[in-house]
Amino acid sequence: MMLFQNNQLTARKLMLNDNLLLSKWLSNPAVLEFYDGRDNPSDLERVNRKFFNRNDGVNGCIIEYEKKSIGFIQYYRIDKEERLLYGYEHSNDLIYGIDQFIGDTRYWGKGIGTLLVSSMVNFLIADKQADRVVLDPQASNIRALRCYEKCGFKKVKLLEKHELHEGEHRDCWVMEYSR
Repeated sequence: MMLFQNNQLTARKLMLNDNLLLSKWLSNPAVLEFYDGRDNPSDLERVNRKFFNRNDGVNGCIIEYEKKSIGFIQYYRIDKEERLLYGYEHSNDLIYGIDQFIGDTRYWGKGIGTLLVSSMVNFLIADKQADRVVLDPQASNIRALRCYEKCGFKKVKLLEKHELHEGEHRDCWVMEYSR
């Protein structure tokens, strides 16, 4: 089932037979440098556990560009714990979080990430009535930070030593897009 399309980019719901593709991407050290860590590759069993049969409100999608599967994005309403951590505990806004990666490295550096993130933000605002969209990239991931800023995200809070990545706790930025 297609979620949205923007020019040559399409997002569709994750299907069980996408597990081999996810496992391939999440075993690639170039991808893992920015997503999960090179010390944390995902075999098929781990992919099946992590991405399928979920009851936590996380919606996984495969990204296609020119009809070729090239990446992954997920969206979810942030929960009470994240609201507290991110500083939204007193807000009644409808807030969604997103996480994504382009798994086919041949498509890096072509502006597709920017198109993907802006398309997902538009989908969440128009179809899910989101007031805000948030994400928490590592502070050292300059390419991702630039992409998100191009899409209208602003840095709102530094989470020190927030994410364990390749054996060390890394700082992350809470970044927000407001309607």
